Amino acid sequence: MAFSQSVKRSQVPVNCKLCETERPIQWKCIDCSILMCSHCKDKVHSQFKNAQDHKIVSREEIGLHKEELDFTNIKCHEHVGQSSCLSCNTCEILVCPTCIAKLHKKHDLIEIRDEYKMKVEKLKKGQSKMQTSNSTMNAKIGELNKLVSAENLKYSNARQDIINHEKTVKEQVEKYFKELINKLDQSHQTVLTSVKSDLNALSLSTKQTEDKINEVQDFIGISNATDFFKDVNMMQKSTKIKGPLTKPSYSSSPKFVPGNITQSHIGSLQDDGNLSTETNLSLVINSAYQTELDAIRFVSPCLDQTLWLSSGTNGMILRVKPEGTKLKVMSKFKIEVCGMAVITSSQLLLSVSGKTSLQQINSTGELTDSVYDVTPFFPRAIHVVRDNTVIVAAYNYELNRGAVMIMNTKGDKEAVYVNDKHNQHLLECPRDITCTNNRNVHVVDDISDDRSGEVIVLGQGGHIINKYTGHSIINKNTPFKPVNIVTTPSDKVVVIELDVSILHILNDNGDFISYFNIKEIGMKYRHSLAINTTGHLYIGCTRAVGSQPKGSTLYEIKYAGF
Repeated sequence: MAFSQSVKRSQVPVNCKLCETERPIQWKCIDCSILMCSHCKDKVHSQFKNAQDHKIVSREEIGLHKEELDFTNIKCHEHVGQSSCLSCNTCEILVCPTCIAKLHKKHDLIEIRDEYKMKVEKLKKGQSKMQTSNSTMNAKIGELNKLVSAENLKYSNARQDIINHEKTVKEQVEKYFKELINKLDQSHQTVLTSVKSDLNALSLSTKQTEDKINEVQDFIGISNATDFFKDVNMMQKSTKIKGPLTKPSYSSSPKFVPGNITQSHIGSLQDDGNLSTETNLSLVINSAYQTELDAIRFVSPCLDQTLWLSSGTNGMILRVKPEGTKLKVMSKFKIEVCGMAVITSSQLLLSVSGKTSLQQINSTGELTDSVYDVTPFFPRAIHVVRDNTVIVAAYNYELNRGAVMIMNTKGDKEAVYVNDKHNQHLLECPRDITCTNNRNVHVVDDISDDRSGEVIVLGQGGHIINKYTGHSIINKNTPFKPVNIVTTPSDKVVVIELDVSILHILNDNGDFISYFNIKEIGMKYRHSLAINTTGHLYIGCTRAVGSQPKGSTLYEIKYAGF
């Protein structure tokens, strides 16, 4: 869970033997057989007795100064003044004459030089295995680099396809708009022609009527009665003028109704398979440990291979150590928590109900306040990055919203994410949290009362870059109810569900990669996830009500493919 990022480095760095800091090794004293940094060479080793007579070589020269070993002056650890003379193959220790006389007479004794050769041979075999392993890793690096190249090419092609399609769509849209305008122009011209035809006929008829009106007026003014009565009847007939027939209605120009441009018009991005050198996912149960907890809701592994287990709000925390097929309980605490994570080797940070600061269990077993305070929120989920940066998913009951806070080892808040770029709150009710190498924060967020949820992926600056809401097939009939999340050493994100026995495998951006049905390995009632320093997956389970034996099971899983 929250400790996953601390297991990324597979090699332990060699530190200076004098100051034991992370200063780079630069020198070796051949006489003392001590590796040291430049600071300790000048300031510390120089104070050793007879240091001026010691032979010191640079790091580059270390392999060039191998001298013949002296096997005749190896002091016995048991008997003062005695030197070891033989090696006891039975006990695998060097022995002096007194050792042989007291304890090792009948043991398998060999020359120290022969023992030395045997040890060197074993070291060389181990070295050879490491070289083989390194070759395998280099081959893997080559495969991954090929994947990167292939993905870059695929990305470039897809991007160019989008640009080309954008150009095509723009051309088609411009063409269609031109057609619309031309069609509107033609329709408008047809309407005007029809109206203007009647308008011209009416104008002509009006002029003719006005001429007739003037003619009648002149006729009325005739002073000769004989002429008036001679032509009056004809004049009367000529006043009966009919106006031109016009259309009762006319077609109108069409109006423009804007349409919607949808994704189907533009195109979309579709999943094109997995970017992986693995062909299959594999999970094998190494061990199954029975515990006294009714439910294992949180698991936090420590560097010393011990484990912290919690029943969550049921109020029990155990620190245990695997011994054979059982878990040895080293300590027990009665504390209700809603999240926990290990920091600085084995110190446990806790989200305790009602506390605005993270609590910690110190070396004496006392529960105290830590420097990590998230006021006015209450902490829920905790994740510790390998540089001991602490990331907390918190909740405010009055505001009814969640937040993500990133804090340094002093408890200073380096970032607080509450709202998105549209000033809408990021989280409803966070349940669990993890982080990948690119510092994308993945948060399990409850979004409804039935525990349905989603995985929110926050990028740099706290912006939402993705939301994983389950798989269309896996969650076809059952809502996606994520409860626990963890990041693997290969930077894959694993999500476990409440009602479905499926592990969802996502990449560091929250995109679905694959899945595994843990019913295939005989596991039920799973609830929590964690990865230890040796790369094993832990799955903590609950138990069915009334089931026997009482207590829940912790599984240690060997996995591959993610």
